[in-house]
Parts: sequence; C-alpha cells; structure tokens
Amino acid sequence: MAKHNKWSKVKRLKAVTDSRRGKVFSRLSRDITLAAKAGGGDVDGNARLRTLVLKARDANMPAENVDRAIKKGTGELPGVVYEEITYEGYGPGGVAFMVQATTDNKTRAAKDVRSAFSRHGGNLASTGAVAFQFQHAGQFLIASGTIAEDALMEIALEAGADDVLTSEQGFEVRCNVHAFDKVSHALEHKGIKPDSAEIAYIPTTTVPVTDQAVAALIEKLHDVLEESDDVQAVFSNEEMDEA
Repeated sequence: MAKHNKWSKVKRLKAVTDSRRGKVFSRLSRDITLAAKAGGGDVDGNARLRTLVLKARDANMPAENVDRAIKKGTGELPGVVYEEITYEGYGPGGVAFMVQATTDNKTRAAKDVRSAFSRHGGNLASTGAVAFQFQHAGQFLIASGTIAEDALMEIALEAGADDVLTSEQGFEVRCNVHAFDKVSHALEHKGIKPDSAEIAYIPTTTVPVTDQAVAALIEKLHDVLEESDDVQAVFSNEEMDEA
C-alpha cells in the first residue's frame, strides 16, 4: 500500500493511543471552533461543522467539549483566536509536504515546523514551491461493501462531485472545495458514513521511495509534525510499499 494513500492515514488515525487522545481532542476542538466561526453553530446548516461533530463523536470526545468549542466559534464563550496556515516543504528524498496548522501563535508554529524539517533531512519551502504537486479538493473515503459503485456514483455526481475512484479498500469521492458541504450532506442524507471526510491535499505526482533509511526519515518527519500541537494535518506525495 502506498504511504500517500489516504486509507493509510485513516488507519493511522484510528489507531491513536490513549496517551495521544488529548491532542486529538485539542485538534478537533480547534477545527470545530473555526467551522462554527465560519459557518455558524447550527450543525444542520453547517455541513463542515456537522462532519467534525461526527468525527468527534467517533473519537469519543465528550459532548461538553464539542459544545464548548462550538460556542467559542460563535462568540457565546470567550476563546483564543486561531489562524489557519499552510506550510510547504520538502522532506528526505525530495518528497513534497503540505502541512496545515491552526495556531494562536504563528511564530511558534513556523519555528516548530521549520525545526521538524531541518532535523529530519528536509527544508521548509516558499509559498507555491510545493502546492502545484497537489490537488486541493474535498475527499470522502467510503469502505467497500457500504454501497454499490453505481449507486454511489449517482449520488455523488448529482451532488456536485467531480469523480468517484475505486480501489481494493473502497471508494474515494473527490469534489471541488466549494462543493464539499453539498456532497457531504447528500451522502449523509442517504445514510452513507465515510471513513474520512476532509478538505485534503491530494498528490497529483508521487515520489517513489525505495531506500529504507530515507523511508525511516520520512516516517519520523510525519510523526514529529503530527505531534506538534499546532499541526492539524500533514499531506505528502511519497510512494512506498509495506516492505
């Protein structure tokens, strides 16, 4: 299975240990606050918020934490002001990275991300140096056996999706960023629960990795970046098999 394959990330996130659960809750809280700030606190009228609330429920995040995060976003409760930043960089072996952060301190976030790259055989790049190797799009991953391909194709395309891809793991629905909410609502209306639903950076080109030492450095860079409190998501374009 290629490391850039999003199903790998889903399995990785589902295997989060109890020791890291607090960080997962913190990241979800920030995303929920930002979604509520951008689109309001009504989950029925804010598909992005609804998706995050469902994700929080799957992670066993306490309901009061979710409610508090929403109220911070709508201004009903005082809270920290977060900013969303996307960093671009190159890792070991020339692998391209897109790192999404949500932070209340841009200086700290930039320092942490730059340090992670420099300590693991990579470097932070200027804006636009890496992004052209990715498609910024809505992405839904739906496990095999959930629905027939033809039926999913009809639902997704009618809602504005651009494509439905199939693999051994299941289906991948892609859509324009602006169509994310509509596609999300259409899937939910039909009772289809994706394993993952997010605005992602999907690689359009991949970098084969065959050297074990380079592969280990890439794995470590992923781990260090994902451990950062400010980092919400990490996308990269390496391709390496399980071996």
